[in-house]
Amino acid sequence: MILDDIIRSTGERVGNLKTLPALNPETLPHRSLAAAIRACRGKNAIIAEVKYASPSRGRIHDGSTPEAIALEFVAAGATGLSVLTEPTFFGGSTENLIRARRAVSVPILRKDFIIDERQLAETRLLGADAVLLIARVLGNRLAAFVDEAQVIGLEPLVEVHGRGEMERALATEASLIGINNRDLRTLTTDLSTTIRLAEVARDEGRLVISESGIIWPYDVRNLRRHCDAFLIGSAIMSARDRRRKLEGFVFA
Repeated sequence: MILDDIIRSTGERVGNLKTLPALNPETLPHRSLAAAIRACRGKNAIIAEVKYASPSRGRIHDGSTPEAIALEFVAAGATGLSVLTEPTFFGGSTENLIRARRAVSVPILRKDFIIDERQLAETRLLGADAVLLIARVLGNRLAAFVDEAQVIGLEPLVEVHGRGEMERALATEASLIGINNRDLRTLTTDLSTTIRLAEVARDEGRLVISESGIIWPYDVRNLRRHCDAFLIGSAIMSARDRRRKLEGFVFA
């Protein structure tokens, strides 16, 4: 299973992380992704992803720097950015996040496979404002990771794919719930996943972000009454004209 391979690789990478210094969240700048989504008016809230590769598509993009991509995305109307930092399967790096952060002022989400609390401190020190926590990966450790993220000034985006994972997510204090339309085990996508799961989260006052498989502006139009924002990566990064592609989603 590809997810097992990713987690195994992540474990090896995390094993090389040194113990990081204690953080004082008040000394580090923070931009709220949740607040940016709530404040979005007259357009769709799009979290555009800096993503160079994926297990399902292989290499997606070469050539442009993280700074150039980040600036392009913000100019096209992105509400926030997601930056992949997983190196082996997604072609990401922590350096990409640092460089994107220096270039723009919108909230930035670190997207990686978080399995160790040291990664949370690292995420904050890198300059991210939010961090992806995958319910399937963390299991019964999810609530503890949500709490720790919030203590150090990170907004956790808890990612779910099924009802059981949604129940675990709603048992935490996370205000951001990401519904992944892609099954991480099979890599197949089904946009109706967002429709099936979103209502219960929104009834609980959480912000819902639809993730994966969003390819065309009409996907956004069909889903937007069910969610508050969209996280889109491959469809934008693989486009010949990234700015125009993103604007199509923002103003769909």
